[in-house]
Amino acid sequence: MSEETKYELAKELGFSHKVKDGDWGNITTREAGSLVRSAIKKAEDAMAQQEEQ
Repeated sequence: MSEETKYELAKELGFSHKVKDGDWGNITTREAGSLVRSAIKKAEDAMAQQEEQ
């Protein structure tokens, strides 16, 4: 996953202020889990959309 995508998801989840300097070590385990779940959901949605076409 690209840094840009991770930052975009962090922004949507409300903790982009913790990673604006590129240090992902400042996020909690819960935030990291939320980031992964969001990335998976986004990928699943994109695949479903491609299947519909």
